[in-house]
Amino acid sequence: MTLTTPRTLPATLPATLPGALLAAGLTLAVAGPALAEEVTLAHDGLTLTADHRVPPEADAIGPTVLITHGTLAHNKMEIIESLQDALAERNINSLAINLSLGVDNRHGSFDCTRPHRHKHTDALAEIDAWVDWLEDQGVKAITLAGHSRGGNQVAWYAAESDDPGIKGVVLIAPALWDAEAFAAQYEEVTGMPLADLLAKAEGMNPDEMMTLDRFLYCNDAEVAAGTVLDYYADDQRRNTPSLLSDIEVPTVVVIGTADDVVPGLMGEMNGVEGENVSLKVVHGATHYFRDLYVEDVVDAVTQVMGR
Repeated sequence: MTLTTPRTLPATLPATLPGALLAAGLTLAVAGPALAEEVTLAHDGLTLTADHRVPPEADAIGPTVLITHGTLAHNKMEIIESLQDALAERNINSLAINLSLGVDNRHGSFDCTRPHRHKHTDALAEIDAWVDWLEDQGVKAITLAGHSRGGNQVAWYAAESDDPGIKGVVLIAPALWDAEAFAAQYEEVTGMPLADLLAKAEGMNPDEMMTLDRFLYCNDAEVAAGTVLDYYADDQRRNTPSLLSDIEVPTVVVIGTADDVVPGLMGEMNGVEGENVSLKVVHGATHYFRDLYVEDVVDAVTQVMGR
């Protein structure tokens, strides 16, 4: 286990010198010390989007960190942008993806007025599509990083993948799953037993819509029955520590001691460390590793990259 001291200094200002090899026809925007390209990918009838950053002194096809965001979020949220900026300052390439959540060319947080037809497990195929995209560009070494629910999705993908291009995994405050605790919490918040909701969903066509007072972070949500089952039915693979023994590449789990979103992560990781798995405990960091705490996350990335 790696322990780090609290970081209390103000965040550093990003450098502004751009530079990278650019592909023709891409929309460009300067962000931090790297030149950012929004790239797109056709997948399962949808257009996926991602932010690709290559620092001025980095090889465009050099080792790259593929970053997955958390629940209903996006690749421009603070922790993702800060992580890309901090990686660029160390001359490390990154690709921060937007999970489609069933929406074509999605940007920004998921709009709760939209119907929910996406699944937690959709992320595995989308991560795989972006791994293929990087490898098609010539990238031969990929580190997977995921935050919160994205951490669980990355761990699940890595546990099932045998792609030789995946060289390491960094799980940033990854999600946990406890079916009994979740059922109790769901009934407390909504007044409806979770078992009743799941039984109703199981009796419906997976594409048939249900109206729920609450789904994930959305109130008054229209949700497909198959979506309800994919997110809420018991599946131990949504508990990240249960996946770690199946990941065959170096893996670091980053835990903030002030995390009140996944507060039980430290306890759940007891006894999980092994040959390929280590912990990085960041004292004082919240779930979002703001300001200089993001540097501790980058330290974890460089650890699995062998830098």
